[in-house]
Amino acid sequence: MSDLTWTDLPEVDPDRPDELVLDFSGEVYRVGTDETFVIGRGGDLDIDDNPYLHRRFLVLRHDSGLWWIANEGSHLSATLTDGDGLVQSRLAPGASMPLVFSRVILTFSAGPTTYEIDLITADVGRFNGIEGVRDSRGQTTIGATPMTRSQLLLVLALAEPVLKRAGTGAAEIPSSASAAARLGWSLTKFNRKLDNVCEKLDRVGVRGLRGGRSGGVASNRRAALVEHAVSTLMVTAEDLPLLDEEHQASRAAAARAESQIDTAPVPPSSGSGRTGEGE
Repeated sequence: MSDLTWTDLPEVDPDRPDELVLDFSGEVYRVGTDETFVIGRGGDLDIDDNPYLHRRFLVLRHDSGLWWIANEGSHLSATLTDGDGLVQSRLAPGASMPLVFSRVILTFSAGPTTYEIDLITADVGRFNGIEGVRDSRGQTTIGATPMTRSQLLLVLALAEPVLKRAGTGAAEIPSSASAAARLGWSLTKFNRKLDNVCEKLDRVGVRGLRGGRSGGVASNRRAALVEHAVSTLMVTAEDLPLLDEEHQASRAAAARAESQIDTAPVPPSSGSGRTGEGE
């Protein structure tokens, strides 16, 4: 999740109180109420030459006093989270919804890349505050799904490039092999735990984590997992030091195991001290 504060974000121009402001990796776009703004490969916000991304994906327009976002794509979904991380909505292909919070964090994945964009409107007092449940670290939990420590570490390793970006933008999701190496795990261990995490979240309705289902492609499940984890605050930038701790612990455990092998007594050969038959 972006760790920018309100003072770091661009603000609505007081002379244009109804405008919509988009912040994508420091690129700021200001959209008037008489304009339509398209996000996609070749849209008004030309993100990059990503072949997995629709040319015309998300469309923002002003209507009836509200800004609306519509998904005009055919197979990609987007996630919208309020600026405090308390409310999350999924925007499926063909769906549209109003932007009712003064800051909305838009995230979506296309192929191996996850994108994050801030959408900012004037605070008109429609929704000034929502109570949320916070964990022992003081962070908000949305639809929390119980995870073991190792499962959270796996998610954190995949989400590290996104969480390290100070603000909005795009980040490549690491391969399973790279994420396993980051943790000091074997690839077999990593893939086994990845299957467990995806199955657990799939059971509670998170899309895109298993193959053979509508909207789910197994090859893109790492990106879908990161999108869900970041938008729901399952993992945050504050958790990143845990990766170094786990890597060091894994290396120490491997060193201990190797030392035990080196110092173990060598059993005598089964043929030691025996003469051949017939001698």
